[in-house]
Amino acid sequence: MKCVYCCILLLMGIIVNCPDTSAQQDSVPVHETFRIESKNVKETRTINVWTPPGYSAAIDSFAVLYMADGGIAEDFPHIAQTVSKLVAANKIPPVILVGIENTQRRRDLTGPTEIKKDKEIAPVVGGAAVFRSFIKEELFPEISKRYRIKNERSIMGESLAGLFVVETFLQSPEMFDRYIAMDPSLWWNDRYLVKNAAGYISKLPAGKRFWFAGSQDVSNDTRQLSAALEAARLPGLQWHYSDEPLEQHATIYKATKEKALVWAFNKQ
Repeated sequence: MKCVYCCILLLMGIIVNCPDTSAQQDSVPVHETFRIESKNVKETRTINVWTPPGYSAAIDSFAVLYMADGGIAEDFPHIAQTVSKLVAANKIPPVILVGIENTQRRRDLTGPTEIKKDKEIAPVVGGAAVFRSFIKEELFPEISKRYRIKNERSIMGESLAGLFVVETFLQSPEMFDRYIAMDPSLWWNDRYLVKNAAGYISKLPAGKRFWFAGSQDVSNDTRQLSAALEAARLPGLQWHYSDEPLEQHATIYKATKEKALVWAFNKQ
């Protein structure tokens, strides 16, 4: 039993320590970078923005896709490359991609927890609500001021960023129109979101779209979330669960990002 417990802790460590380090091997697309002196998180935050081809010469406004783990040494390069490819192929409409670079990832992307082992992953955890307030009260207005945007927002993330996406979808669904989560760390706080999913789902507003995926490493939790959504049968909610038993936590982001974006940004 001791060996089994150690293996579980090792897996949790792997999941917590994402984002995928292979993102550092991707070429960095042409983009803009600016910084916000945040009153909410009380620090300087770096924001990377990719705009679709021809943006500067156009007069159109665009939907915005936000992503956590959005630093140049994180997942921003490969997601920007993928969005660019899908836009060029007319598989998704042109969008603006906004990457939020991490400072204290485990603080910002986790909600409250009562579990001792959870609290040991970083000096500070449980800051997701404050991070959401930064996005809503400071980042949204700054993006609106700097870019031509529609009132149409999406968010995507993997691992702890996926946990943040799911938590936001369930607890603050008004913030975004589309939610994409790969391998969300739903084990957090003794699987609180999974255990309480039915109550949150019953209060979701109409018109939201939710795509999520689970690899062999986290599929028990993601399948249970899928079951809760299926049981609710909300007519105003569009959702899709992609069960990925052949993928691992380290591979699922790159393996599923294209189909996730295509599903999320096209009418079903």
